[in-house]
Amino acid sequence: MSQGGETIGTRLVVDAGRASRRVTRYRLTELAGHARAVEVSTPSFRIGTREGNDLLLDDSTVSRFHLEIVATSAGFLLRDLGSTNGTWIDGLRVIEAYLRPGSVIQIGSVTLRFDPLPDEAPVPTSSHEQFGRVLGRSAAMREIFSVLERASSSDATIMLEGESGTGKELVAEAIHRMSRRGDGPYVVFDCAAVPSSLVESALLGHEKGAFTGADARHVGLFEEADSGTIFLDEIGELPLDQQPKLLRVLERREIRRVGGTTTHKVDVRIVAATNRDLAREVNRGAFREDLYYRLAVVRVVLPALRERTDDIPLLVERFVRDCLPSDPGRAQQVLGGISEENWQRLLRHPWPGNVRELRNFIERTVALSRPGAPMDTEGLPGMAAAPAGEVARPGGQLPATEGAIDIERPFIDVKAETLARFEREYLTSILERHAGNISRAAAAAGLDRMYFKRLLKKHLVRE
Repeated sequence: MSQGGETIGTRLVVDAGRASRRVTRYRLTELAGHARAVEVSTPSFRIGTREGNDLLLDDSTVSRFHLEIVATSAGFLLRDLGSTNGTWIDGLRVIEAYLRPGSVIQIGSVTLRFDPLPDEAPVPTSSHEQFGRVLGRSAAMREIFSVLERASSSDATIMLEGESGTGKELVAEAIHRMSRRGDGPYVVFDCAAVPSSLVESALLGHEKGAFTGADARHVGLFEEADSGTIFLDEIGELPLDQQPKLLRVLERREIRRVGGTTTHKVDVRIVAATNRDLAREVNRGAFREDLYYRLAVVRVVLPALRERTDDIPLLVERFVRDCLPSDPGRAQQVLGGISEENWQRLLRHPWPGNVRELRNFIERTVALSRPGAPMDTEGLPGMAAAPAGEVARPGGQLPATEGAIDIERPFIDVKAETLARFEREYLTSILERHAGNISRAAAAAGLDRMYFKRLLKKHLVRE
């Protein structure tokens, strides 16, 4: 999006071979009430009524986490975070939409005007292409490394968000190893893998006789992690009735075993991870607001692999060498044998399973390849070769001719139509795969069920 030749959103700048982002600054002006204005120079900006937002609004018609504005290379994308009263741009209710210069945003009874400013701000990036075992030379990953490098040296609680397979477990481990607690214990708890009735005992421990089957004292994971780090994986799956117990530990840094009468201090750093958007979960009452505040002191969102394809060659090289640790010559032979066509296939594939899927594919391909034979990408699931200049789609289908880009029309109109067509096709296909079951289809799509239903209603897939 541009105005008078000025770029609006973010743009990449390459200096000494390294890419970094610069974000266009903008102003949000309240058009009534306090008539205040705030100038923004960060890639993302959240607005709502509760602590944890970048702009706090004292208005009962505004949701706790109402919306987020994200700077992208295509412009500033506004995302409603499942608010109660909705978000309106220039009189139209939206779930996601790009802002134009002068756009008027209605949030409950609050009205804001969006105005890009004529200057840019650099987004801090790390000079490193690795954080622990996590690799990335793209601007997106080095921005995250910059945050993690600073946060790791503190004891701040960190929330890692992102799709499954983006590397949240590796990031959590690296945070621990690179902190002052690196020589202490590192304990992992998967909130989705333990029945609700056993969560409290697993985390806090229990005394002998606390319940049927408690034949001996059990030390919980928080005590095991004392002087170290506890990683709470899939925190969004923690049952609502167990969340207050975790909150008490975070607030008081002490535990009381189930069936016990005394408390024990614990010195533990907490890192949590989820593939859910917890701000949306808070808005719909599925996750405690106060617990979210305690967990999201530093919030890091890991991008999907399809959003950082510049990192694929780096990752492929690492995975091939990991597969052949005792035969570097063979590893180099495999890498040198990847044809340009196969590199393009790797770059075009959508990788719904993200880095985990890429690693599994490389491991399988190397294991099945014959010595001396070049790597073949025919085994990519649902991927057919695309003619030069075209991008293949999952399932091996190429864009239909009716989807050709019409450059005679405004960018924002064509983009909106293209996005709507994609959403209709995706929703129809995934519903068919799951026999019309909305819950299973939403889970497979990685979307909140209520948001999935709103998309269905929007595109009239079903009433």
